[in-house]
Amino acid sequence: MSVPRTILHVDMDAFYASVEQRDRPELRGKPVIVGGSGGRGVVASASYEARAKGVSSAMPTVMALRRCPDATQIKPRMQRYQECSREILAILEEFSPLVEPVSIDEAFLDVTGCERLLGDGPTIARAIRRKVKDALDLPCSVGVGPNKFCAKLASEMAKPDGLAVLNANGLAETLAEFPIERMWGVGPAGALKFRAAGYRTFADLQRADERDLAKRFGEGSVRLKALAAGLDERVVTADREAKSVGQERTFASDLEDPELQQAELRRYAEQIGERLRRHGRMAWEISVKIRTPEYRTFSRSRRLDEGADTTGAIGDVACGLLEEFLRGFSRGRPQPLRLLGVTASALTPKEGPGAQRPLFEDPARERDRRIDRAADSVRNRFGKGAVRRGGPGPSRGG
Repeated sequence: MSVPRTILHVDMDAFYASVEQRDRPELRGKPVIVGGSGGRGVVASASYEARAKGVSSAMPTVMALRRCPDATQIKPRMQRYQECSREILAILEEFSPLVEPVSIDEAFLDVTGCERLLGDGPTIARAIRRKVKDALDLPCSVGVGPNKFCAKLASEMAKPDGLAVLNANGLAETLAEFPIERMWGVGPAGALKFRAAGYRTFADLQRADERDLAKRFGEGSVRLKALAAGLDERVVTADREAKSVGQERTFASDLEDPELQQAELRRYAEQIGERLRRHGRMAWEISVKIRTPEYRTFSRSRRLDEGADTTGAIGDVACGLLEEFLRGFSRGRPQPLRLLGVTASALTPKEGPGAQRPLFEDPARERDRRIDRAADSVRNRFGKGAVRRGGPGPSRGG
């Protein structure tokens, strides 16, 4: 019997238009059309304010402007959107190594087995939406389901800027009344053909005779019967190794106490180290990201002589980088910070081909590893909040 899966589908809302509205705050809440101009130009993305006026993707730009004459038209900036897409994928890879990008603005995640550490599917989905919003100021919709097909359906149900869940229990009954247009791979023209043949809902496909489906629509249509019942065996396949593991937070109020700043970095180090160990990776570079109340953003990095996956090693380097920054920026005086972040990068396998091991093991590092192994064991058994290293106080988050 196969293990029940928990799959998420993350879909950015009106991606290109949302990026433009973020980068140009004067466009927030106003209709925006991203697309080519001239007689042959088409809409690549439209804000929800423009969609309310009847504008849609792939529509000729001329027609879109007739429907929404007060819209701001913007030429696509693909390099900018690709940069944002990479930042989104980096966030998703913090939650699971199994991230499958589908396009520049959507991806699947398999979070099966992450419940102990990160919570159930909806909890992880909420955390992803919050992280994308806090870090990038962009909206996204997330669907949760037992497979890719259901997760995709759920994300469509969640739009815009929402969260929806399709549970495995009673799935066929839940999907029965979905219209044929919601079926994956059935476009407008295909939907007309299915309707003409009497297949108007998922329930009609659930009851369909496979030979009749194959005769009318080809052999490939037979799998639609399984999809209509919520059955989908496709797996989430990561097409690249995660390049980094990071954690950051924007504070609800500026964090000024140096001890609390250091404690925050060590809390991130604990989370990053746990993820590195869980996925058998070592980091050879640690970076710290700092943002002041004036929204000035700085980063400091250090290349390591020895790969790190322990909370202590990562935390020591991160705290040292913060002290370095403060010495140069405020001459060592307390400095209010709006954001703090830590990233571990230049990752290599801990074991096997590509692994890099020190010739002599540092006794202090080996002691840290024993502590981390014990903490990981407790978290795996009782949940991620069951144990945490001591510090001067709780963090204040936003």
